[in-house]
Amino acid sequence: MVRRRIRPPAVAGLFYPADPAVLASLVDRLVAQGRPEGRPPAALVAPHAGYEYSGPVAGVAYAWVAARRGVVTRVVVLGPAHRAWLRGTAVSAADGFDTPLGTVELDDELRRRALACAEVGVDDGAHAHEHAIEVQLPFLQRVFGAVRVLPVVVGDATTAEVSALLDAVWAGQETLVVVSSDLSHYLDHATATTRDRRTAAAIVARMPERVGNDDACGARPIRGLLAVARRRGLDVRLLDLRTSADTAGDPERVVGYGAFAVG
Repeated sequence: MVRRRIRPPAVAGLFYPADPAVLASLVDRLVAQGRPEGRPPAALVAPHAGYEYSGPVAGVAYAWVAARRGVVTRVVVLGPAHRAWLRGTAVSAADGFDTPLGTVELDDELRRRALACAEVGVDDGAHAHEHAIEVQLPFLQRVFGAVRVLPVVVGDATTAEVSALLDAVWAGQETLVVVSSDLSHYLDHATATTRDRRTAAAIVARMPERVGNDDACGARPIRGLLAVARRRGLDVRLLDLRTSADTAGDPERVVGYGAFAVG
């Protein structure tokens, strides 16, 4: 028997509840607070801090795709590398990622497509302690049920490299793309609000060149997504924009959170 390789949770009990019942109830409540008023998008940008801080904004994002349950069967999740320096992008060799809600199976076909792209490699070290992708998984589990996921950690990658990867793996109504990113970091609330509004305007205008590395920790995957959206003629909508001071944090040192719908 071949032993399955499962990546265990790294931030359960820190960024989100480790108790399955508590976690499921919290995610359901956060998603239920969203009020979608349009067609379900093909891609999302959603934040990835602790649920106490960014969960309400992430819930708004996922509420907009809840109507695609039963249609979406695979999800590509791109998040920045917080814990390891990485040239290009990295997929995982694991068969699944565990959360307190169970195992999320990895999509091996999409992994093979990704690995055919330049500057995409396998690096389980980059995935081992990374929270940006992990915090999205309980939302995917509760909103869609059993879906296969391709987790991609994005390091020092160009816009062209990220957009080429997306072109390789993003096709058909069954595939959802999620870019996991927060916005500004550790500014006061007023300064952060001004900067995040500017960044949000650039994202909605599909202008990747105006999203700087200091504007969002996931600037590189955001820029790749916007390049594809512009080329494919996909609209980008701002769904929610807040800071941690609006949810649960200190107004003198905040992190910005935005939810965006693409397509």
